[in-house]
Amino acid sequence: MTTARTARFSRSTSESTVELELNLDGTGKSSISTGVPFFDHMLTAFAKHSLTDLTVTATGDTHIDAHHSVEDISIVLGHAIREALGDKSGISRYGDALVPLDEALAQAVVDISGRPFLVHDGEPAGFEHHLIGGHFTGSLVRHTFEAIAFNAGLTVHVRVISGRDPHHIAEAEYKAFARAFRQAKALDPLVDGIPSTKGAL
Repeated sequence: MTTARTARFSRSTSESTVELELNLDGTGKSSISTGVPFFDHMLTAFAKHSLTDLTVTATGDTHIDAHHSVEDISIVLGHAIREALGDKSGISRYGDALVPLDEALAQAVVDISGRPFLVHDGEPAGFEHHLIGGHFTGSLVRHTFEAIAFNAGLTVHVRVISGRDPHHIAEAEYKAFARAFRQAKALDPLVDGIPSTKGAL
């Protein structure tokens, strides 16, 4: 019988309070309330397209900036992913995806390697300064992937190939990451034990 790949994590600081639950073997159901509407949209898309059941409830000093809440939620999500993966026995380990959203096209590659690393490029000049939905700064897209990768122990490459509309670019990036993660976390019946010559990930 397969062990449930679930986790529950919380984090509380003077800047935010986060409660998060996930199930890596879900169907993509989600209940997201972060206080940052565009980030709610992106986490909902991540859950749907990675087939991860995800519940997030967070409050924070969004009257100052969305940065603290987005960062802390991403840290907690990374910790929860790491815990839910367990010893990583039987996983596919690698995943890649190329996802369009109208004129935008993004590619993501994920290795559940145990070695945190992020390569992120291709966003158009000025994207990092753009306010999406009036609250979510474009720079937070990269920051999300960085926090998840470093706290989950993932090697992640995300590349924007084309795009003009900041909303489309960001959403294509999150969806590409979700689809790549979906492949990487999947249990592969042909994999015996840990998919590494080292015997550990």
